[in-house]
Amino acid sequence: MTQGILNWTRRGLLASGTALTMALTLGAGDAAQAQTPPGVLIVGQIAEPKALDPAAVTAVNDFRILMNIYDGLVRYKSGTLEVEPALAESWDISEDGTTYTFHLREGVKFHDGSAFDAEAVKFNFDRMLDEDHPFHNTGPFPLAFFFSSVEEVTVVDPLTVEFTLSAPFAPFLSNLAYPTGLIVSPAAVEEYGADYGRNPSGTGPFSFAEWQSNTHVILNANAEYWDGAPELETVVFRPITDANTRTAEMLAGGIDLMVEVPPVSLSEFEGDDFTVVEQAGPHVWFLILNTKEGPFADKLVRQAANYAVNKTALVENVLEGTAEVAAGPIPPAFAWAYDESLEPYAYDPDKARELLAEAGVENPELTFYVTEGGSGMLDPVAMGTAIQADLEAVGFDVAIETYEWNTFLGEVNPGLEGKADMAEMAWMTNDPDTLPYLALRSDAWPDKGGFNSGYYSNPEVDELLETARVSTSQEERAAAYKEMQQIVQEDAPWLFVANWKQNAVTSGAVENFALEPSFFLLLKDVVKN
Repeated sequence: MTQGILNWTRRGLLASGTALTMALTLGAGDAAQAQTPPGVLIVGQIAEPKALDPAAVTAVNDFRILMNIYDGLVRYKSGTLEVEPALAESWDISEDGTTYTFHLREGVKFHDGSAFDAEAVKFNFDRMLDEDHPFHNTGPFPLAFFFSSVEEVTVVDPLTVEFTLSAPFAPFLSNLAYPTGLIVSPAAVEEYGADYGRNPSGTGPFSFAEWQSNTHVILNANAEYWDGAPELETVVFRPITDANTRTAEMLAGGIDLMVEVPPVSLSEFEGDDFTVVEQAGPHVWFLILNTKEGPFADKLVRQAANYAVNKTALVENVLEGTAEVAAGPIPPAFAWAYDESLEPYAYDPDKARELLAEAGVENPELTFYVTEGGSGMLDPVAMGTAIQADLEAVGFDVAIETYEWNTFLGEVNPGLEGKADMAEMAWMTNDPDTLPYLALRSDAWPDKGGFNSGYYSNPEVDELLETARVSTSQEERAAAYKEMQQIVQEDAPWLFVANWKQNAVTSGAVENFALEPSFFLLLKDVVKN
């Protein structure tokens, strides 16, 4: 491809007449007639991104794009969840664990040409955490919880920035490596304000070129990237929400990389023309149960639902063995914090019926929110239908309502009260603290800014989670998490289903691609022949 690809504009895309234009406009049935160009990677995404502002999104679907536009102060070392330097070359931590001093990389610029420095770092965190900041209202900032312990960010000098925490906070560095900690250009935020999410500027290996809604997001290589120029010239992210259509596009050659391959389609990619990549990671697929009102306000009914669903059959038949049955809210990928003694709810329809009878509930009616597809959602329509059948077999009366992913999040994240009794959900997390702290604490109810959409509340769980996140001892943290898991499994605020092994497939023209335990899609070193 020519140098012109690096500077594509919308006019260039429409007028170019190149193979790339064909690949962007042809349907699956015609894609085999087009060959995607060398140096250009076309990625089949599972949904349209919500925004390209890292402080404003929560879905891994969006993160897969963001991690190629931005950097954080730190990042995960390749193939691990261990933190290593990124925009910060090094850092110091005070003895009491409440002061972190970061020494920044010199000479880094944002894609818009403005300088990355300590003032830019302070701007980012003040914008997220300070309600009086002039650009705070460009949010919302749903994962600001990650940095709730930050009391103050101080510029020591242009290349030194200091974070003062209210108390020791064990997940702090890991949270900085998560997309919520990615650093945006203050100049771009000041220019675009509330529209920044569609006009992003970072320091990452690729710069933003274009977002055409429901069609594509285009990124171009950042030749001046501080960690070396990318191998690719351009990356095109295409939202293809229907899994069968995404599979057909991949088979026909319309896309080069497909994420979240449906388990039933994996066998179609055997042979030399494709490479299937798998990677275990910290994933939990579950159903949020509305514990505030309706049938699931009764713990016995929640337990009955857990006994009613045949999770082993879901994992083996619907998911084709690409996952394991989940036992609780922390995935086994966090081996040090996972309670191995925890046994998943057995498939026991008779026990489910007994519990419903004990609760004095007959044919309880349920509204069940299902999504067409979304980050880590594991064939959600097929899973939802199978779960509906299992619940109805023991006496539940289940009505499914299906939504597109971003619409689904708009219904679920504000809470299920007055709307639904249960909803599918999936989280890919960076620390054992993340999911339970954001989705199981009493102070994480939606009206308090959290993701506890089922309104679960247990003061003992709250106390254990607070203890774990401020402890500087991993042994103490592990003990608190394990006790928390026992309580949560007994209370059953969720229907625990599966821990997934993520997958992707590439064409034979793609080299140097690997999946990460973080579930991020890192494309800097990928080659497309």
